[in-house]
Amino acid sequence: MEFLILTGLSGAGKSKAVEMLEDIDFICVDNLPPTLLPAFGQIVLKSPPESKFAVVVDARAGSAFEDFSGALDELEGMGVPFHLLFIDCEDGVLMNRFQETRRRHPLAGTYNQSIKEAIAAERELIAPFKQRADFTVDTTYLSAKQLKDRIAGLYLSSGDQTLRVQCMSFGFKYGVPSDADLLFDVRCLPNPFYVAELKNKTGLDDAVTDFVMGFDQSQVFLQKLTDLIDFALPLYQEEGKSELILAFGCTGGKHRSVTFAEAMARHLREQNVHCSTTHRDIQKK
Repeated sequence: MEFLILTGLSGAGKSKAVEMLEDIDFICVDNLPPTLLPAFGQIVLKSPPESKFAVVVDARAGSAFEDFSGALDELEGMGVPFHLLFIDCEDGVLMNRFQETRRRHPLAGTYNQSIKEAIAAERELIAPFKQRADFTVDTTYLSAKQLKDRIAGLYLSSGDQTLRVQCMSFGFKYGVPSDADLLFDVRCLPNPFYVAELKNKTGLDDAVTDFVMGFDQSQVFLQKLTDLIDFALPLYQEEGKSELILAFGCTGGKHRSVTFAEAMARHLREQNVHCSTTHRDIQKK
C-alpha cells in the first residue's frame, strides 16, 4: 500500500506530478483540506494492500493550512504509513510561470495582487514541510516531461523501501541543480564539442561515449567515482535516506555529463540498485 501526500509551492508543478501519478494507477485527490487527512488515513488503512493513494495539500486551503502539521502528526499517531513529497521551484521561474499563464496565485489577494510578495509568503508558510519531506523535487530547470519522468522514477513499481538513486546530467551554463545530493564536475575531461562530427551528437550516442571514455583519465575518473558511490550508498541507506541524486555537470549538459550519468546508472543497476536517469539540458540549443 502506498499513500503519498504532495505539497509545495503554487506553480511549481504539483498538477503535472498528479498527472503522472494517475498514469501509474494512483487514486489522486487534489486540494484536500488538511483537517480531512486523518479521515482519509482511515480509508487508507482499510484499503487492499495493492492500493495507491495520493493527495495534494497546499496553500489553496487558506487558513485551514495551519492544521497541516497537526494532521501529519495525527496520521503518524494512527500508524498510517505515508510519504511526503515537496515540489519546489525558484522564485523567478515561478513568477514567469504565473505571468505567462495569467493564473492567480492563491495568496495574491492578501498581498495586493503582488505575485512576488505572495510567493515569498507562501515559501515561508510551507518551509517546515520541505524540512519534513521524504522527497523534494525542484522543477526550476525541468520540463513537464522531465518532471513526469522524475515522478515515475520515484513511484513506478516503488513498493519496496530501498534507496532510489537518480543520475542526472546538466550543463553548468544553465545553472546548478539545487536538489543534487552529490555533484561531480566532469569539465576537466576532453570535450567532444570541439570535434566536428560529434558536436551535434550527445552522450547517448555511441560515438560520443567512445570518445569521452577513450581517454585514460576518463576511465580512472569513472572508477574513482564508482568506488566512492559504492562506499557511500550503504551509509546513506543506514541513515534512512530514501533518494539520492547524483548530478554530473559539463559545460552544456550534452556530452560528458550525459556519458558519465549513463555510465554510473549502468554500474548501479548491475549492483541491483533502483536507479533512474535524467538529462536535464540535453535538448537545449
